[in-house]
Amino acid sequence: MAGILYIVPTPIGNMGDMTPRAKEILENVDFVASEDTRVGGKLLMLLGIKKPLVSYHEHTSKNATDSIIERIKSGESCALITDAGTPAVSDPGEKLVSACAEAGVEITALPGACAAVTAISASGLASRRFCFEGFLPENKRERRERIEELSREKRTFILYISPHDIDGYLPELADKLGDRKCILAKELTKIHERYFRGTVSEIAEKFQTLSPSEKKGEYVMICEGMSEEDAFWKDMSVEEHVEHYISLGLSKMDACKATARDRGVGKGEIYKSVNN
Repeated sequence: MAGILYIVPTPIGNMGDMTPRAKEILENVDFVASEDTRVGGKLLMLLGIKKPLVSYHEHTSKNATDSIIERIKSGESCALITDAGTPAVSDPGEKLVSACAEAGVEITALPGACAAVTAISASGLASRRFCFEGFLPENKRERRERIEELSREKRTFILYISPHDIDGYLPELADKLGDRKCILAKELTKIHERYFRGTVSEIAEKFQTLSPSEKKGEYVMICEGMSEEDAFWKDMSVEEHVEHYISLGLSKMDACKATARDRGVGKGEIYKSVNN
């Protein structure tokens, strides 16, 4: 185990989902890098494990990252864990894994709990091709732009939504994705696990009737992608399509790029059409 960074998934709610291999790794590494050492410490206590913990979160400095890497390169082994689920997936541990990869550190990832995969497997929506978006931007303008992009995504897509955002985000999502089928999974693997199924609009309306206590929890949304019939631009010419984006404030170049993404063609083809 010397000189290895282990990526160790932790339960997203049910301690029974901690794998024997994950527990074995935590028992044998030299130290553990945890997103929140209080949460990581509680997990280790429940597992009956005593290990040195170092903090690793989104504000961790480069010096602290370098210190972890130097310890691993000197022969120590480290387990990277997050508060719940698989580290480095929509998680600050991504930076440590990237830095270790650049430094030539050996990295071993263990399979295990992941809210996105758990939710899509129960969604009943197309899963042969899907994309993971994670958390939407907190900035309202950036979030609306991201939702606009997702409204043109043809694959099933996955979002994470925190409990304090659910009331504000659902109406915004319904505005652009109203008739899309989706599943909203709440508190996966926990006592109050619940699935909401329907269209985005139907689920947004349903949430208006719930009490604050009924809304508490972490959410995963799985939403179906855009069909060709749903494409707002299906009856537009290329020129009209580009003009649509220009009217929204994009430069001509960016409007051409957005049109190319929508149509699944190279941007050069769009440039040529509008400049002839």
